[in-house]
Amino acid sequence: MTMQTEMTLADLAVTHPTASKVFHRRGLDYCCGGRRPLAEACAAAGLDPAEILQEIHAAEAAEPRGESVAWQARPLPELIDFIVGHYHARLREELPELVALAEKVEQSHAGKDTCPCGLADLLRQVHAAVLDHLAKEEQILFPLILAGAGRRTAPPIQVMEHEHRDHGENLARIRELTADLTAPDEACPTWRALYLRLDAFESELMEHIHLENNVLFPRALCE
Repeated sequence: MTMQTEMTLADLAVTHPTASKVFHRRGLDYCCGGRRPLAEACAAAGLDPAEILQEIHAAEAAEPRGESVAWQARPLPELIDFIVGHYHARLREELPELVALAEKVEQSHAGKDTCPCGLADLLRQVHAAVLDHLAKEEQILFPLILAGAGRRTAPPIQVMEHEHRDHGENLARIRELTADLTAPDEACPTWRALYLRLDAFESELMEHIHLENNVLFPRALCE
């Protein structure tokens, strides 16, 4: 599909999977805010949409052939298995470690003005909210989708999309507490590692939400 600036961020990310990496690097919300046209999102962010499309083309050209999976064309059970086995498993593994790292940084650097005070508490809240969210998907929504419930999945999908927006707001709060995930000059290796892992966490969570909001949920409603 030819890319156009009038296409939504979600459509671009679905049809050109490497676009998600470009959007994350440029600070464009393609998961919860994915229904905005690229031109509109770029205008709001002060970016040139033509330049963004060029970056997506370059990313596609640089990616090894067969690296990306066109999930919109794969069977729904396979897609759900991937979401649970990859994204859900990663969240359960990574969030406790992020909490522990944040606690260590705050305990060691509490006297510094640049210390991300309150980050560990926020990550504990994120961890609890995410675990509750994953349980709802795995125990309620995903079984309904696999049973071919079609439009009857609409109410739980609406709940999940609302919680996805909450996750997006938490990502914004993390950036506020961490100076946009920028480690200060005096940051120790643990502090720098925490911010690097938070950036990777943000990128993966956005990809996860995008795959559900813009691929899985629309397909499930049409089954």
